[in-house]
Amino acid sequence: MRYELSDYEWTAIKPMLPNKPRGVRRVNDRRVLGGIFWVLRSGAPWRDLPETFGPRTTCYNRFVRWRRAGVWDRIMDALAAGHDAAVQMIDTSVVRVHQHGACISDNNHQAMGRSRGGLTSKIHAVVDTNGLPVHLALTPGEAHDNRLCSVLLSALLPQTMLLADRGYDADWIRELARQQGAWANIPPKRNRKDPICFSPYLYRARNLIERFFNKIKQCRRVATRYDKLAANYLAFVKLASIRIWLRANESMPSCCQVLRRLNYYHT
Repeated sequence: MRYELSDYEWTAIKPMLPNKPRGVRRVNDRRVLGGIFWVLRSGAPWRDLPETFGPRTTCYNRFVRWRRAGVWDRIMDALAAGHDAAVQMIDTSVVRVHQHGACISDNNHQAMGRSRGGLTSKIHAVVDTNGLPVHLALTPGEAHDNRLCSVLLSALLPQTMLLADRGYDADWIRELARQQGAWANIPPKRNRKDPICFSPYLYRARNLIERFFNKIKQCRRVATRYDKLAANYLAFVKLASIRIWLRANESMPSCCQVLRRLNYYHT
């Protein structure tokens, strides 16, 4: 089917899934993952899951159980461990909360914020030089963009260039980057009095994080928030990011292919 995992993606993700040799034999993990990614991409309710992927309760329970066990987080961290740290880009994107997701009595801890347009959530993301996701977080929609900077940027490496839009122009963010040996290339606000070092040419690369948000919002389960729980919605965002990483690694040439090309050009 159109949203099914390719052989390469399944081979890459299979060793990172929990595997218990004892007890009752589990349902086919690849089929269950296919159902989870089908819901992610189509945005359909779990009850509309095609019978090809097995019982919908199995797919939903596996999705929630592995989210609670931290499986999606570990897969995301394992894939992002080899990111290119030369450039780090941070930004946010607002997502509307569907009325089915808003039917909750107490949403103070569910990352939903009410504004003039209704309930919204805000995705915070940090991507690397190639626009691949490294860190992800969720806040209410009315939260300021730089609320989670101290958490998301805590792992900046020395000699890294940080790219962000004008909303992140704050002295404490620049100092945070400087303390870690990084350089913040952020356009100054119009009311800033002190001159700062800024390169408009290098700033052009920031469009990669906008492309990242465009890619994950092709998954309808991410473009509109249908989940009442923030943990479930963030898990879908991470699943979309995992798929981006898998496809990026699949499209990269192998070491043997690179050596063959280098040998060909050398001769």
